Amino acid sequence: MRVRNLGILAHVDAGKTTLTERILFATGVTHKTGEVHHGTTVTDFDPQERDRGITIFAAAVSCDWNDHRLNLIDTPGHVDFSDEVERSLRVLDGAVAVFDGVAGVEPQSEAVWRKADRYAVPRLAFVNKLDRPGADLDAAVASIRERLGVVPLVVQVPIGREGGLTGVIDLVNNPPAETAAARQILEEAVAELHEGALSEISGMSDATLRAAIQDLTRTRQAVPVLCGSAYRDIGVEALLDAIVDYLPAPAGDHAAPLAALAFKRAGRLTYLRVYDGTITKGDVVWDAGAHRTERIARILRVQADRHTDVDRAVAGDIVAVAGVKAAKAGTTLCDRAHPVLLEAPRVAEPLVSVAVEARTRQDAQRLPSALAALTEEDPSLSVRTDAETGQLLLSGLGELHLEVAVEKLRQATGLLVTTGRPQVAYRERVAAGVAGVTYRHVKQDGGAGQFAVVTLDVTPAEGTGFTFASTVTGGRVPAEYVRAVEAGCREALAGGPLGGHPVVGLSVTLTDGQTHPKDSSEMAFRAAGRFGLRAALRAATLEVLEPVAEVTVSAPPETLGAVLGDLAARRGQVTDSGVRGVTALVPLAELFGYASRLRSRTHGRGTFTSRPAGYRPAA
Repeated sequence: MRVRNLGILAHVDAGKTTLTERILFATGVTHKTGEVHHGTTVTDFDPQERDRGITIFAAAVSCDWNDHRLNLIDTPGHVDFSDEVERSLRVLDGAVAVFDGVAGVEPQSEAVWRKADRYAVPRLAFVNKLDRPGADLDAAVASIRERLGVVPLVVQVPIGREGGLTGVIDLVNNPPAETAAARQILEEAVAELHEGALSEISGMSDATLRAAIQDLTRTRQAVPVLCGSAYRDIGVEALLDAIVDYLPAPAGDHAAPLAALAFKRAGRLTYLRVYDGTITKGDVVWDAGAHRTERIARILRVQADRHTDVDRAVAGDIVAVAGVKAAKAGTTLCDRAHPVLLEAPRVAEPLVSVAVEARTRQDAQRLPSALAALTEEDPSLSVRTDAETGQLLLSGLGELHLEVAVEKLRQATGLLVTTGRPQVAYRERVAAGVAGVTYRHVKQDGGAGQFAVVTLDVTPAEGTGFTFASTVTGGRVPAEYVRAVEAGCREALAGGPLGGHPVVGLSVTLTDGQTHPKDSSEMAFRAAGRFGLRAALRAATLEVLEPVAEVTVSAPPETLGAVLGDLAARRGQVTDSGVRGVTALVPLAELFGYASRLRSRTHGRGTFTSRPAGYRPAA
């Protein structure tokens, strides 16, 4: 059976989970449609998702349409769970981006779109909720063109407007005469981009137009735009046809050596995308990163929280496997005789931390291992021990992300834990460097000694990365010791002198050094690099950076004055304002509790969205 692997992407509340439910109903997987507001959806099966009414965890389902198997992943729309989207996009061949017919492209819509760009994922656009008051397909398409910088190809038009929406008309396959003008606009847009279609511009056949749109979609030169109302089941079957017609099939060779990428860990299950080869139940496979073998005890076809055992999975399949003990998101499983390492999905740096403490001594002993298990499932979470207080700090992408993680910890383990007030993740950066800092690491404890001398230059670097170079000549520091100095410098980046925050945007050059014929070693030079860089950072001029967020507030016009005043009090810098809303850059530390404050300022009528916008010097 032919396959399509796709994700459903959107801003929160754009209707992607409702669309997924209607797709499952249309394809016969379910016989009754679930509703988000009733907590009865298939893909939002976690108790927290049903309680909160949002998608938190990416959920995979499979269905069949027109002799094709559709492996579909419903992804979260909230910015705090964007790493779930990232991991999903890494293994998908296509996606449907869902847009609100009233709001058009919203901030998180744009953020997930950029992630899909990063992984070169072809997309369709589905303008949803056209039955709502104020819905406007033309305005939504304009926002797609302007905000996303893509060429939209409108392949459907609605029948009726707002509450009078009754259906959609396909402009590609046998369109009625009354849509001739819209069809001509589509043909002209396609002919501008596709040389094969240009020869038929005077009267393009349906087959030519469909083939050209398929080419433009798969090469990401254009994005077909479909429309409807998922809630009212309008346009869903036409969208399924477009998925089959326009999105690409997975590449891969069933007979080639195995190459599979783990993209999600949930309990004892590891979710895989098979790129090449075949996995059979009972196979022993090679973990290319950890250099160890794993045995595949079971292979499961996934249907959200339900699973069906299968005997094998082949290139193009997305499945879950049991029995794999150490694999996590980003792990490559392959044939030991033909090792390969696939690119892992990126992991976002944590922005917010909370102290997690157990209420009882018995729970305190179990807490570290429980937190470690949590971070194995979600790589965007991290745990460290505060050097001053000894507390365990759980870090993540936002308040909601940490709330969900802590509640999951409680539900999964029964631990009684409390959390402190959220704290943002600050960084330190060199504002003015220093040259010629020499550090001598000399120890003599009666046995073999340690001797290493290094001279370092420290300068600011572009962005937030770290670069290391050596200009030492004459063999004064052997190459293996240079590598040890670099390793020590990287260790020193974990905590800067201003507040123990990670150091970013740094360039270090080893300019000189000394060795001892007996007492020098890689360990000694590693220590010299670590302590030497710390000394250089204390001599340099550093500044503290704080994370900022782009906040978009929608509120009644009469309350915008109060909204602007409150944003100013939170050290916000307004970047755009209009009659109905305002966009500002606001320090993340100032956004804790903002939702309740905004409701108060706008009499319950204001809403906001936010997304990370990097770092800036702290005020």
